[in-house]
Amino acid sequence: MWRTEDGGTSWSAVRGSPGGDDYQRIWIHPTDPNLILAVSDQGAVVSSNRGESWSNWYTQPTAAVYHVTTDNAFPYRVCSGQQDSGSICVASRSDDGEITFHDWHPANIQEYGIAAPDPRDPEVVFGSARRGVSRYDRRTGQTAQVGPDSAARGEKFGRNVRTMPLIWSPVNPNVLYYTSNVVWKSVDRAHTWTRISPDLARQTWTVPASAGRYASSVTPAPRGAITALSPSPKSGAVLWAGTDDGNIQVTTDGGATWKNVTPAAIKPWTRIFNIEAGHFDARTAYAAANTLRIDDMHPHFWRTHDDGRTWTEINHGIADNAVANSIREDPRVPGLLYAATDAQVWVSLDDGANWQSLRLNMPAISVRDIQVKDDSTCVCADLVAGTHGRGFWILDGLTPIRQLARSRGRAGTYVVTPQTAVRVRFGTNEPTPWPPELPAAQNPAAGAIIDYALAANAAGSVKLEIVDASGRLIRSYSSDDPVLDPDPALDPASYDRVCQKNPGAADCGLPLYWPAPQQRLATHAGLHRFRWDTRYQPIGDNPRTGEVEATGAVPHRSERTPVTPWAAPGRYTVRLTVEGKSYTQPLTLRLDPRVKTPPAGLRQLAALSREMYDLAAASHAAYLQARARVDSLSGAARAQVESLAPAAPARAPRALARPGQPAPATPPTLESASRAALAAAMAMQDADVAPTAAQVAACTRARAQVNAVLARWRRLEPPPRRSRRR
Repeated sequence: MWRTEDGGTSWSAVRGSPGGDDYQRIWIHPTDPNLILAVSDQGAVVSSNRGESWSNWYTQPTAAVYHVTTDNAFPYRVCSGQQDSGSICVASRSDDGEITFHDWHPANIQEYGIAAPDPRDPEVVFGSARRGVSRYDRRTGQTAQVGPDSAARGEKFGRNVRTMPLIWSPVNPNVLYYTSNVVWKSVDRAHTWTRISPDLARQTWTVPASAGRYASSVTPAPRGAITALSPSPKSGAVLWAGTDDGNIQVTTDGGATWKNVTPAAIKPWTRIFNIEAGHFDARTAYAAANTLRIDDMHPHFWRTHDDGRTWTEINHGIADNAVANSIREDPRVPGLLYAATDAQVWVSLDDGANWQSLRLNMPAISVRDIQVKDDSTCVCADLVAGTHGRGFWILDGLTPIRQLARSRGRAGTYVVTPQTAVRVRFGTNEPTPWPPELPAAQNPAAGAIIDYALAANAAGSVKLEIVDASGRLIRSYSSDDPVLDPDPALDPASYDRVCQKNPGAADCGLPLYWPAPQQRLATHAGLHRFRWDTRYQPIGDNPRTGEVEATGAVPHRSERTPVTPWAAPGRYTVRLTVEGKSYTQPLTLRLDPRVKTPPAGLRQLAALSREMYDLAAASHAAYLQARARVDSLSGAARAQVESLAPAAPARAPRALARPGQPAPATPPTLESASRAALAAAMAMQDADVAPTAAQVAACTRARAQVNAVLARWRRLEPPPRRSRRR
């Protein structure tokens, strides 16, 4: 960016990087020249002092990416080059409760390049570029050039354009493909390359009608290059290729021979943005044909089930005036397709015969690429989108869409089979958290995601239960569970008035931009999502125990301090009860894959946590029994019971323990013993590691205390009345 103050006689550079920031527009306030707004490929910046200093464009999610890929780390990273801002590899989940600058790092890919993370080593990221292929290693921070000999242009290397495909074989993790106008293959992780195709672009081309009056001045340019490549997940011998001049070619023998299978309706100058080889048979493929360059703004998606011999255009339901960019097939459900245009994302449940919007809360933006992330490394089922101007977006949990596709949209009340849940901590950062004015992206929800559908409005309450493999109830939710009204997260202004009248009410001691919206089971017709936090049932009458958690606090998403231990990894059953009828589905809970604690230590942790929880629950149940009977007693008997179960303070029942809370002083009571056991359990919940000697000792003390007070209670407890025999 340049500035002149003498009518253009002299100029001074005032802003920009050595590589150029690509400024597009500048606006100067007509009456206050100190105020300047500028926009570039990176975002918008503001100066209030004639350009001496500027605001930060990193306050805006304006990344313009060309493609999107994911790696096999846990949590997985989302990677791409981006327009004039360096490449990106950003975690899809953060241990800090929200995704911040701590969670991303460049991978040294050119701005328009395609990232190809090593499937066997997520610390290594390969990237495509005009000059070839790069290899970035996070451990060393170094980048090597490892592509075919790009110095030898012409016939040997071939032609290329800005976004050259670079993709790993889905059937052989050692095989990597790269393209120019020919396909290159490496079987040794980019150490050596072999050319496996002829020139796959059109041999001739004509001037498109859209050139109009300029047609006579158009001069021949170099022929096209390959812009789409898709190896088959079913056969290592099948590859599909598409070019930026409208060719689609396929090989079924590993590149020995290629066949041009371009649909007749695809015109020259059409850019094949992507091809998706079928996941369920090697003869199927889908293609996104982008016709922007010939002034055709209609979407054009194609499908073949016979090796490309015949093609069907599949656009019904997709809005016009937005060209096709990407199409993907769900790897789990045949016929379930996702598509991206220059405006939004779409979904088809019937192999492209009909489409419906999947935009949801996304802005209207050019979605350049989409990927289905679903494998054993991520323990997920997500749809990842790369946009040209709004960065990355992730749709968490495709299971409801998959169920709709399998059932072809059947109606009724049901529970969607949950995807495997991973026991991760939402946020582990110690206070103070990042303030809300700093840019951050949302973490996915922690816990088990449970989707359910109601065919009609429920006549009564809706109940959701989690049952373990032995049939024991672990957690129970009801649509009648008490919640704060109004919700401080959703209506802070109204709740602030509550706080003015009652400063001691929940959440009134902190700004109301911290709490997360409350969960409540929905009772109206439709598809609903609920989350089990993968913990045991709170002990006490009020499920809203615990204040907003300081550790892991996130603006607008801060959870409450947990008051019960984690449920152990294993198999569970989700049971939904509506109007007396129950619907069940199995649920698997897994440990965080990053945990490497030996099994013996994990078993000890689970056993002690469960034992302490059970002791706390038993002691609290005895306390409730004692308080229920104390009014029927008098004299010494009443005094003895009250010594074990004194009346609770006015605000009880509350949370029985907080992590690290010490056991109360003697004399022990049923409630103090319950708190001691729960405190011993909660002290072990911060990490999936074997309990320390101090933690084991605390469990020993709590066990003895609970057993002692329960024994005293049993001696005092009146025997149950028996009916007299008549």
